[in-house]
Amino acid sequence: MAQSAHYKSATGAGEGARATALLSPRGCRGVFRIERDYTVEAARRLPRLPAEHPCHRLHGHCFTVTLAIEGDADNEKQWVADYYDVDAAYEVGVGSLIDHNYLNDVAGLENPTTEVLARWVFERLEPALPGLVEVIVAEEGDTRCAYRPG
Repeated sequence: MAQSAHYKSATGAGEGARATALLSPRGCRGVFRIERDYTVEAARRLPRLPAEHPCHRLHGHCFTVTLAIEGDADNEKQWVADYYDVDAAYEVGVGSLIDHNYLNDVAGLENPTTEVLARWVFERLEPALPGLVEVIVAEEGDTRCAYRPG
């Protein structure tokens, strides 16, 4: 298979050679960022808020959880991560625990603010997803929280 006229392997080798890294047209090696979104329907209440606050009461959200993974595309497949593997890690580590569930009943989410949820997702998935750099949790699409360690 011929390589694109705009991209070449880091080794400079032509067709048939094993590409070790994807280079830009200028020959610069870069870091790629891929993102994957998941929809979560869940109920919660925020027990640390005053009783008169609406979020103190039971309510639900349609959350969007975005995973951001960064890295080189220097493997044989020329991609950062296989979305199939990302999906599997998410479903086992997070999705099956929170989707269509009461978040307050999930260990670690007793006070499930969006900030707590974003960090919780990151910490559960980091061991399974090398290159995970950020988790964004949005409520209904108009409010969101990004978590990056450090």
